[in-house]
Amino acid sequence: MYRKTFNLLLLVTFFTITKAFAAITITRVEPANWWTGMKKTEFQILVYGPGIGNSKVTLNYAGVTLREAAKVENPNYIFLYVNVSKNAKAGNVPITFTNGAEKFVYSYPLKSRTDNSGALGFNAADVLYLITPDRFANGNPENDNWDSVSVNRSSPNARHGGDYEGVKQKLDYMKDLGITTVWLNPIQENKMRGGSYHGYAITDFYKSDQRFGSNEEFKDLTKITHDKGMKMVMDMVLNHCGSSHWWMRDLPSKDWINNNGVFLQTNHATVSVMDVHASETERNTFLNGWFTRGMPDLNQKNPHLATYLIQNSIWWIEYARIDGIRQDTYSYMDFDFLARWNKEVYEEYPNFNIVGETWYNKATSPAWWQGNSPLSKVNSHLKTPMDFSLTFAMQKAFDGATDNGYLGDIFEDIAQDFIYADPYNVLTFLDNHDLGRFSRKEDTDLKRYKQGLAFLLTMRGIPQLYYGTEVLMVGTKEDGDGRLRVDFPGGWPGDKKDEFTKAGRSEIQNEAWEYLQKLLKWRKNNIAITNGKLIHYAPKNGIYVFGRIKDDKTVLVILNSSLKDQEVSMDRFTDVTGKFKSGNDVITAKQFLLNSPISIPAKGEYILELNNTQ
Repeated sequence: MYRKTFNLLLLVTFFTITKAFAAITITRVEPANWWTGMKKTEFQILVYGPGIGNSKVTLNYAGVTLREAAKVENPNYIFLYVNVSKNAKAGNVPITFTNGAEKFVYSYPLKSRTDNSGALGFNAADVLYLITPDRFANGNPENDNWDSVSVNRSSPNARHGGDYEGVKQKLDYMKDLGITTVWLNPIQENKMRGGSYHGYAITDFYKSDQRFGSNEEFKDLTKITHDKGMKMVMDMVLNHCGSSHWWMRDLPSKDWINNNGVFLQTNHATVSVMDVHASETERNTFLNGWFTRGMPDLNQKNPHLATYLIQNSIWWIEYARIDGIRQDTYSYMDFDFLARWNKEVYEEYPNFNIVGETWYNKATSPAWWQGNSPLSKVNSHLKTPMDFSLTFAMQKAFDGATDNGYLGDIFEDIAQDFIYADPYNVLTFLDNHDLGRFSRKEDTDLKRYKQGLAFLLTMRGIPQLYYGTEVLMVGTKEDGDGRLRVDFPGGWPGDKKDEFTKAGRSEIQNEAWEYLQKLLKWRKNNIAITNGKLIHYAPKNGIYVFGRIKDDKTVLVILNSSLKDQEVSMDRFTDVTGKFKSGNDVITAKQFLLNSPISIPAKGEYILELNNTQ
């Protein structure tokens, strides 16, 4: 008995000593670096390792001080809040962790903020080209297969192999088309079972998905995009992460994930956040519920997580010099967090722009989210909401199923712009990666296509095009999301067709491509469209007319949505035409005199630059 007791004491003593003198191990530090010269002098460092939260932390570096070493529920984490003075120099900052007799010094890189390129923002003078990277072009087949997930182009929901190199190889194609801004669906790591090709289940917020390329390759892609005179927008997801995210195995605290980490399906009641009649239970289920079981819902009310997410956005802007962010599932997040996020990003980068995915059927709701909204009592600071209401109107407005068309729905939607703080700074689009494509299999001509693009590219707002629109890609929501995000023919070695080239496109595809190119290149240099005031007239007999005016430049747009040719008397539009005598159509170069009726074909459109020649 004595011997057993003695042996037990020896064992306990051994483990106690081993634990006391165990080497301090750090397995993860995020972000991996920071910069001197930032406007906000304080930043957060997440440190993760076995029992690291039990350590005493000290820092000794000129101009850099440790304000707080915040411990959390899980002792494997500690959050350091570090202040970098204006006089601090770049270098490696020694951070010392002490636990009993054990000491470990981590050398933290503090870099000099020298790159002033990028972070330019975007506005109505730009046209965004939305790309699902996995489906656009495969420039480097060597990075296709990773993490036991292989490329399978025959499956619409598998990885197909598109990457940064593919995008880089097609930048000249986009520039030639007339695109000013490239927007990539999420590029951060999605190390999920099955591959998560769409990118919305992030498993590492600080790492690029290796199937696209490295962080450095993304940074290089952004620089090359800038060198070609274009901009880069990064799709971000702060509402949720992927269920295979590294921290899901060992959460910092129970409230890191909403509903204490237990799956609760959101009710998608997006209007509940602004609905004065909404019940608290419905609102809470919407905000705290998960998007899917594979996408745990992040709790932005947790102060350490909120700072982590905001800082992650700023890190990517500073590191890669991107020009804008499109924020996914915007309305699903905590309002106060989003207001703080916008404010801190804009304070650091005043010219930057953020688009929030405000998916609603009626325009009042996106307007409520816009900064300085007359509909909200608090300021969200968001510059650009997404105008889904106009999108839904556009998707049916150009059908021309009756003699009177459906342009009245568009007119009424635009006529509600008084609800926006800035209606010229909303994102407009015919379709995107979540919606049925604007082009349809049953379209036998380009009338609907041309009217839709003519309207989109001359109306107020910041227009966005979805990759493949220019070559008449089709796909419905009923086909499944994977069918909306098909491979661009010619983006893969060995493709039977190469629709990136004129020779690889059909006659009707080339007509569509050339029409869009002409519009885009003209739009880029027309200040009335990119920065002009909008005046419009209620549709009559299926005819919708509006003008864009800036200084001495005026553009008059005439859309005929009816099934018959019509004569349009110009007497009604003198608020726009004023002293001008004629207008030249930007597509055909045909001149029209303004003192006589203009004949416009069924489902036709004119975009007239007004002048005083006859």
